[in-house]
Amino acid sequence: MTSDARLRRPALSRRLRRGAYLLPSLFTIGNVLLGFYAIVCGLHGDFQRAALVVVVAAVTDSLDGRIARMTGTETEFGKEFDSLADVITFGVTPALLAYLWGVEDLAPRAWLLPLFYVVTTASRLARFNVQQVKAADSRYFVGLPAPAAAIAICSLMFFAPDPAWRDWILRLMAASLVLIGALMVSTFRYTSFKKLDLRRRWSYRVALPLAAIVGVVVFLPQATFMAIAVLYTASGPASFVWNRLLRRRPATPPAAALLPPAAGEAPPGGSGPGDGQGQPPPAPEEAPKR
Repeated sequence: MTSDARLRRPALSRRLRRGAYLLPSLFTIGNVLLGFYAIVCGLHGDFQRAALVVVVAAVTDSLDGRIARMTGTETEFGKEFDSLADVITFGVTPALLAYLWGVEDLAPRAWLLPLFYVVTTASRLARFNVQQVKAADSRYFVGLPAPAAAIAICSLMFFAPDPAWRDWILRLMAASLVLIGALMVSTFRYTSFKKLDLRRRWSYRVALPLAAIVGVVVFLPQATFMAIAVLYTASGPASFVWNRLLRRRPATPPAAALLPPAAGEAPPGGSGPGDGQGQPPPAPEEAPKR
């Protein structure tokens, strides 16, 4: 190998390293682009496409973190940039889409409901950054994640692109903005799926349920997205209630404790003669011999 080739190799590796650092940021920029495009679709009245774009943005948001961890290019700049992008894509975009979709027709000050959702999204992301510094359990999210909250809001618009056909669905959207916003800043734990390894080999038994899910998504996309969003949103409070019920359930005493003591045996707890622990009394000392 010539000396020029040896000098060229470190320079090439440095360029590749710089490109690897830019790759997660490119996905974050794509996340912002999709969020802005969803707003444009909502301004033109195409709320169904806008909802699908937000779902694609949520998938893109999950990829930039995975790529940064796989390539070892996690930086503080990338974390802050990702949080600011999430405020736009999963905070401002769903709130503005919900307002344009029909929330503005409820009351003159109905814009306060989307504003509450934006504020809770920003608070949720700020708390997430603090918890990352404190090394929280990566298996769970504390509070509903912002991408899942945005999907829950947009699934309602995807289910009913035109809210004029039902009056109650507008009130449901208004209640969802408040409820989902409160769940984002709550302390309910949600599964993060970060430990899910897609590279490992899966059993063939997974193929049939997966094919069934894909078939349902293809033929009933509106109902499927709505059901998935509702189930994941309700999983946090449901698991909290389930765990509290398990804690309150009295423990079953062992079978040995229910049996009566045998003849001549002291009961547990030391109620018989002895030292108070069920032990026989000590033998008396003999008198000393003279």
